[in-house]
Amino acid sequence: MVPFQEMVYLEERDEYVPLNEVPDGSRVLNISGTELRRRLAEGRSIPQWFTFPEVAKEVRRTHPPRHHQGFTIFFTGLSGSGKSTLANVLLVKLMEMGGRPVTLLDGDLVRKNLSSELGFSREHRDINIRRIGYVASEISKNGGVAICAPIAPYESVRKEVRSMVESNGGGFVLVHVSTSLEVCEERDRKGLYAKARAGVLKQFTGISDPYEAPTNAEVVVQTTERTPEAAAQEILLYLEKAGYIGADKD
Repeated sequence: MVPFQEMVYLEERDEYVPLNEVPDGSRVLNISGTELRRRLAEGRSIPQWFTFPEVAKEVRRTHPPRHHQGFTIFFTGLSGSGKSTLANVLLVKLMEMGGRPVTLLDGDLVRKNLSSELGFSREHRDINIRRIGYVASEISKNGGVAICAPIAPYESVRKEVRSMVESNGGGFVLVHVSTSLEVCEERDRKGLYAKARAGVLKQFTGISDPYEAPTNAEVVVQTTERTPEAAAQEILLYLEKAGYIGADKD
């Protein structure tokens, strides 16, 4: 094994030296990988001493700040929780802001147009979510915004979709619409929950099939006491705080 010392910038010499060769009392400068990624994500400047200007320009080109990246907003929640309504409100608000193309992948529309041959077993549910994730990752990779609104009841496949989007260079924001089962049943105009409780509908999430609530959601919204507009504003505030919308910091 060949030992490798951490390299730091020695200000008085204007050069990088191994950490074990720094004279006592000398001032050293360094940027960790975490700090560099944070600066790139937030659009902050990279100090001139850190690297050559040509290198910094190329790094910025391949790792644009978050407000220039594509990203995916992935809603999850029970049927009737308000996902589709909230997704449509958010769609309008993001389109009004401009700057990126925005695409809505609604759960029911995806089932009709992309996954019409699938049933509702866990295996088929996961296939459906992976398809949504693939389309979202392509949209995000090319600088767009994908808004996804399926039920997505299983944690494992939600993690797969996150990894799929992020590995393609896109941002990923998981939004849990945490409306309770009781409220969802009260809102059920189609009578789906009643049919599920009567055994007419099989494999229905929340009744005969489980819903695994996420523990790692970036945003958790409750639509029982909030209007869709107020809930959408909560998501927009997160997007601004995280740097997905807004301008360069410096």
